[in-house]
Amino acid sequence: MRIITKPRLRGIARLSHSLLVSSLLFTCSVLPAAAHLGSPDVFYEGNAGPYRLMVTVRVPQAIPGVAEVEVRDPSGEVSNVEFVVLDLSGSGSEFAPAPQTGRRSAQDPQSFESSLWFMESGALQIRVKVMGPRGIGQLAVPVPAVALQKLPMSIPLAAMLFGLMVLLILGGLSIVAAGAREGELAPGEPPSADTQRRGRRAMVMVGVVLTGVLYLGNRWWKVEDVAASARLYRSPRVSATLQGRNVLLLKADASEESSANDLIPDHGHLIHLFLIRSPAMDVFAHLHPAQLADGNFSAPLPTMPGGHYHIFADIVHRNGFPATMIGEIDLPTIAGQPPNGDDSVWSGPARSAGTKTSVIFGLPDGGRMVWESPTTLRARAPESFRFRVEDHEGHPIEDLEPYMGMAGHAEFVRSDLSAFAHVHPSGSVSMAALQMAQGGLEGDRSPALSEAHIAPMVMTIQPEVSFPYGFPSRGDYRIFVQVKRGGRIVTGVFDAQVQ
Repeated sequence: MRIITKPRLRGIARLSHSLLVSSLLFTCSVLPAAAHLGSPDVFYEGNAGPYRLMVTVRVPQAIPGVAEVEVRDPSGEVSNVEFVVLDLSGSGSEFAPAPQTGRRSAQDPQSFESSLWFMESGALQIRVKVMGPRGIGQLAVPVPAVALQKLPMSIPLAAMLFGLMVLLILGGLSIVAAGAREGELAPGEPPSADTQRRGRRAMVMVGVVLTGVLYLGNRWWKVEDVAASARLYRSPRVSATLQGRNVLLLKADASEESSANDLIPDHGHLIHLFLIRSPAMDVFAHLHPAQLADGNFSAPLPTMPGGHYHIFADIVHRNGFPATMIGEIDLPTIAGQPPNGDDSVWSGPARSAGTKTSVIFGLPDGGRMVWESPTTLRARAPESFRFRVEDHEGHPIEDLEPYMGMAGHAEFVRSDLSAFAHVHPSGSVSMAALQMAQGGLEGDRSPALSEAHIAPMVMTIQPEVSFPYGFPSRGDYRIFVQVKRGGRIVTGVFDAQVQ
């Protein structure tokens, strides 16, 4: 549903607006979660046949709304791009509408752009078909769509509606009065005092009816406005309690219990739990709790210092819709066991206000992780964030291992913890949703699917890993980059100033 606030012109203008647009409004449910707190845009990098593409989707803040999509082909070979929007799962994913042709960007000839309508909330996908000298290629990008805000009405539009309403009311009253006063008169016969009184009475009666209609319309509009506010996206909440000395119990709030009851694994785990100590962001844990019989989740905590922790818990629903559940907890000093498997914990220097962008992070074994950062970091600008792992002599290492089926993971976190994104080498999309989207393509075996899910398991991992992403807003960020060496998770930490 497209959600519009009350116009800034009050009173009668608001009433006229409610009457004029009532036939255009409809309601739809909005899922109680969205992926990546405070980071609604979607970034994906993958193969469409022989072409390597970078896809950016600017998800609309209100539904229905227009998404801005950009496809960049670094090779410059692609000559034509077509886009289709449809559901990620269910019958809506089987019948694609007519494709929309992308236009070549005036600023970047290697990019194609398009504006696509999102008519409903939920788990959607954008299918991209490209054509060039090496043939035709396809890929599909999963996109979570939710209403995040109500769009304000502009003063010029409100003024226009007010003027139209006044014109309609005056015209209607004039027609009624003239009809009652002169409807039974012979041609050329002047109205009498009685017919003039009858016309005035009719005009008053109709005026009372119109006033009642406007009043009821105003009441209806207020109800719709409250309902629209209730349907806006709210991050699902999760509560956490410490059981015994080191076991963390996670439970979705009562209003969000369904959020944890229809989950599918995302690269091997039902939930990816991140604990970040605030405000210093000097402790970071990436854990994978097990689901209990009652639907709650439980995880043994590794050794961690006490403090106030923010919770970010990534999940994927059965229909492919990803969500990040949030919460907070105060923990005492935890004396746990060293993390094993895919779990990890890092502690180190605190982030302080005004910290400049850092590009080198020393690793415990004497090696280092190097960020090949752009000169200037800009908000909402898609980038390929590249990180290289070197040994103590500065040589690229050759013993990286797949970490949950891919070359690495990165978490982009704003310093005030208002934005969090868990990003993979293929982008900000969840792997489970990506697999659903790619599985719907013709042949069910696109190169992008093979690369995202199979290749890292059988190929040597290169010493450099990249993550396509764009910072959602200006400010200070901390980036946690995780790779795997010798069966252990290695975490590099970088600070960034975004203009």
